[in-house]
Amino acid sequence: MVEVAAVVVVVVVVVVVVVVVVVVVVVVVVVVVDIGVNANLELVDKFCYLGDMLSVNGDADAVVETRIRMGWNKFRQLVFTAYQ
Repeated sequence: MVEVAAVVVVVVVVVVVVVVVVVVVVVVVVVVVDIGVNANLELVDKFCYLGDMLSVNGDADAVVETRIRMGWNKFRQLVFTAYQ
């Protein structure tokens, strides 16, 4: 009985690994198709992703600076509209 359970576990693990590999291959193919084979990619120090500024070294300085700047801009807009 233990041997059957071990075989079932091994089969499940193999199926999961195969599914993960297939998904990764599909994602890689889609990315290659989207950007093209001869595409030139720009190397940047920081970039905006889903509203947050991400940097190469992974620190949060760019995120904090961006959020502070956005807060001050919104404050200025509110003050400006209050005096009109």
